[in-house]
Amino acid sequence: MKIPLSGPDLGEREKELVLEVLESGHLGLGPKAVEFERMMAEYAGTKYAISCNSGTSGLHMLVHAMGIKDGDEVITTPFSFVASSNCVLFERATPVFVDIDEQTYNIDVTQIEAKITERTKAILPVHVFGQPANMTEIRRLADKYNLKIIEDSCEAIGAKWKGKPAGALGDAGVFAFYPNKQLTTGEGGIVVTDDEELANLCFSLRNQGRGEDGLWLSHVRLGWNYRMDELSAALGIAQMERVEDILKRRQAVADMYFEKLRDVPGIILPQSVEDAEVSWFVYVIRFAPEFNRDEIMHTLSNDGIGCRPYFTPIHLQPFYMEQFGFKEGDFPVTERVAKGTLAIPFFTNMTEEQVDVVVAKLRAQVQVNV
Repeated sequence: MKIPLSGPDLGEREKELVLEVLESGHLGLGPKAVEFERMMAEYAGTKYAISCNSGTSGLHMLVHAMGIKDGDEVITTPFSFVASSNCVLFERATPVFVDIDEQTYNIDVTQIEAKITERTKAILPVHVFGQPANMTEIRRLADKYNLKIIEDSCEAIGAKWKGKPAGALGDAGVFAFYPNKQLTTGEGGIVVTDDEELANLCFSLRNQGRGEDGLWLSHVRLGWNYRMDELSAALGIAQMERVEDILKRRQAVADMYFEKLRDVPGIILPQSVEDAEVSWFVYVIRFAPEFNRDEIMHTLSNDGIGCRPYFTPIHLQPFYMEQFGFKEGDFPVTERVAKGTLAIPFFTNMTEEQVDVVVAKLRAQVQVNV
């Protein structure tokens, strides 16, 4: 049995709404994007939602809209997808990394304050794998030092911190909808915020800097083509109509893994904290140091089991090492965690039979590698 690492959950409703768009002939800047934005703002509990073509674009717009520029610093985590730091570099600012908490894999909030300087303009926490970061402490520090908070919630739609939705815990947040995410629009993202000025700027920036009056070919600032098309928005509407069901089914798959893997020696399962409600983006296990993660990964892959290391530390990516002089040992917890983590097959429609196959393969490999 071949089991993919991930896969989207698409049905008849998605086909129906996409066909509506095709038959309408209105493929961009249309009513579907507006409706999707309304649904997302309501779900996140924010006043505004601005759709765009990717989570990366959403993060970039926020960095720019907040006036972060050359010479400024943004505190973030090295254990993430590279876009959460690249978005800072796009504006020639500097990402300042803080090591992670070994339990949650999120930014270690006890180390943030020591990294704040007069050049620090924002904190950009990442809710890694759908696990909310400690936003209480991040908000306290942001308020103390007058810093902005950009929430990278690209992996965390539906997650909550102390009962409040991820994305609505900072000055603005971003969700992403790549096909491996909880919800998908194919490609796409969305910014959510309560800040009217910030929202208006993002509406303009995503559409080539067009003015708030919406006049055709009237551009009042530098912007980009970061728009979401109507076909993507149609998928988003259909997905949002059943978001709670999708998240519930993903939780059920995670629960199966917890039950079936909890007694496997040498495998560390995902851990949470009391105030966090996880939204399952991926299911990432971690091998104890005595196991060879890469050898196990290659064997599983050869057996048809989709798996990938999640994540490779950003500071050890070749470009970051060349640009900033990072080296091994700079962020030891991140590096220790990254050497052992492995994302195993996880998707909304995953069956118990598929979970059992993955678990059996893992058990066999642990016995061989012990």
